Amino acid sequence: MPTRAPVPAQEAPRSIDLALQGGGSHGAFTWGVLDRLLEDGRLRIDGVSGTSAGAMNAAVMATGFAHGGALGARQALSRFWQDVSGVPACFGVVGETKGPEEAARRETPAWVFNRSAWPGMAAWDAWLRLWSPYQLNPFNLDPLRDIVRRHVDVDALREGPIKVFVTATSVRTGQPRVFSGEDLGIEALMASACLPHSAQTVVIDGEPFWDGGFSGNPALWPLVYGTHSDDVLLIQINPREHAGIPRTASEINDRINEITFNASLVAELRAIAFVQRLLRDRRIDPTRYKQMRLHRIADEDGLAPFGASSKLNTDPRLLTTLFVLGREAADKWLTTCARHVGHDSTLDIGEVFLANRVRNARPAVKAPVKAPEKAVAKAPGKAGKGGKA
Repeated sequence: MPTRAPVPAQEAPRSIDLALQGGGSHGAFTWGVLDRLLEDGRLRIDGVSGTSAGAMNAAVMATGFAHGGALGARQALSRFWQDVSGVPACFGVVGETKGPEEAARRETPAWVFNRSAWPGMAAWDAWLRLWSPYQLNPFNLDPLRDIVRRHVDVDALREGPIKVFVTATSVRTGQPRVFSGEDLGIEALMASACLPHSAQTVVIDGEPFWDGGFSGNPALWPLVYGTHSDDVLLIQINPREHAGIPRTASEINDRINEITFNASLVAELRAIAFVQRLLRDRRIDPTRYKQMRLHRIADEDGLAPFGASSKLNTDPRLLTTLFVLGREAADKWLTTCARHVGHDSTLDIGEVFLANRVRNARPAVKAPVKAPEKAVAKAPGKAGKGGKA
């Protein structure tokens, strides 16, 4: 009697950490990426570090995953962004709200949502710099806080299978504070997304905090210290490069926004690249430091036409468009890069983020140099909970 050939066992999901940038409504791009990654199922998410909208995505995904696995996480993210689209002023400025059903049926060009050149945007920017949120919103009404409360289960966030790290910026010191474990809560999420021109400062245990994007967008070092995975996938929203010279006041403000909210990320990546080179050259003890494998999903060309001003716009048509762009970017990455997870990096930090610096760099000195503390970790042991920077 003929015997049947053994069926190959399905490969177990590969462990990976996610680093989610903030960017207001552009977090819908990250929603699309997460939706596709969760749908694919080849990756097991060990930890997530998020800032601002990235922190919201991380918290909602972790909540949904704790209650219903990958499908539960996808459904939770969908419900969260649907609620965001129903509140025009959710991220600080009033935008059109026509409902997700109509948004899904309509294709709207990106320039419609790029309000940088609108005369009204210049007036709005001037208004925000003339009046503080303590004057414009003395009762501290915040529709985003209500949405977060509805969609985030703090207990599941603290004790669930996905470790979550949320970054906010200390107003007093200017340094990042990473909330994790028992420190996580609604106020930590609101602190991470607190833009000081449009929201009152969030105070936690007597310490004032602003948006985490000023100091860690997102913070990578908690993933080095606080998880067991050696792979980190960066989902980047803010563009690295800008074509042409910004000439109008709004264009200048947009570019300042992009540079500011990428600066901390580039600094951390530079430190990680430095340590990786020392490890390759065997100039530091490989048993004491963790060799990270880095990956990246982004769509700079796709997001560029929307402009930084659209980060404040919750028009369902915009969110739907960004969601689709995110799924497409994730699908492309899954096709070309996912097989390298657990084996090799697919992000060349020097080429993507430090090309000019590397091209003009002096030859490396021969004397060993100790790596920056935040960029490396001791050999894997028991993962910590994270903490203050």
